[in-house]
Amino acid sequence: MPEMDASRVSRRDGDGREHTVRVQRTGARRVIECETCGWHRPAQFLPWLKAEEHLAQTHRATVDAAGEAQEQPER
Repeated sequence: MPEMDASRVSRRDGDGREHTVRVQRTGARRVIECETCGWHRPAQFLPWLKAEEHLAQTHRATVDAAGEAQEQPER
């Protein structure tokens, strides 16, 4: 039985709401699914890029939630 692997792409919109698309991989098959609106589709190539495009176009979420947390204020 193939192992299942998953990762997430998260972005924030202009109002500060976080939107997440989950990328699931089982063997060679990849499926991307939006946790916000339920949109999903198979993605053979570049699933993370397709996830980012969905977040930007559908939810207008373009601010990287992970990168925002790592930034430190200037002194």
